[in-house]
Amino acid sequence: MVTVTGPWTSEAVTAFLQETTVPLRLGCRRPTGDLWMLSLWYRYTDDGFVCATSADADVVQYLEADTRVSFEVSTNEPPYRGVRGNGTASIAVDGEKTVLCGLIERYLDDTESPLAERLLAPDRREVAITISPDRLHSWDYTDRM
Repeated sequence: MVTVTGPWTSEAVTAFLQETTVPLRLGCRRPTGDLWMLSLWYRYTDDGFVCATSADADVVQYLEADTRVSFEVSTNEPPYRGVRGNGTASIAVDGEKTVLCGLIERYLDDTESPLAERLLAPDRREVAITISPDRLHSWDYTDRM
């Protein structure tokens, strides 16, 4: 069961996460124990966040060693607001690049750009990262700004 805290209702948190198209900032641990952070495109569903990355990305190794993560999705322009939390990550092969195609369409609007073509290259192996949140905490500085 996901714990939702902060000023927004669960419905407002879901709406924000589904409508906002900034990258999710993901925090995890490297196998050496030090912390690591990166940004990933995401889609928010009833099951949590779904992201994609190259199967060769370092973060895949990190998440295989320790599935615990923290994350934040927040606006880049005032008024600042967002959702942060923690949970667990799981990795699955995205052989058909279904997750990646959906994310490209969400963030770039289509799969015809040079970036999309590079990401969808036949020799690039892709994985899906699913983040199952334990806690979602909203924050909103609209009234301050």
